[in-house]
Amino acid sequence: MWFVFALLSAIFAALTSILAKVGIEGVNSNLATAIRTVVVVVMAWVMVFLTNEQNGISVISKKSWLFLILSGLATGASWLCYYRALQLGDASKVVPVDKLSVVITLVLAFVFLHEKFTTKSLIGCVLIAAGTLIMVS
Repeated sequence: MWFVFALLSAIFAALTSILAKVGIEGVNSNLATAIRTVVVVVMAWVMVFLTNEQNGISVISKKSWLFLILSGLATGASWLCYYRALQLGDASKVVPVDKLSVVITLVLAFVFLHEKFTTKSLIGCVLIAAGTLIMVS
């Protein structure tokens, strides 16, 4: 089931890029990011209440709060940079560079989470990086 959700995530991310590129025309990228963020926040809270998970807030540990907040800050920084890049460049070039996050995530997961970094992972990272360089040059 994780693969279905991951694939849907990729499809929605692709739609996000195209819709954002059209939507930010003539709009400050920071303002556009703020508008998008409000929509995401409302949508997320609607899902929390629809699934009746709002009571889970009281059992979140301090460690989880800290890392969720840090993750939120990283997401915000990523979105601000992404929207500015989309405003300045072609979506067909911005998106592949953004997807270098896959390579960076694999390296960070190996270093900080001690996840396996296999030969297959290394080859995938090299191919993604090479493909990105080819697409943006």
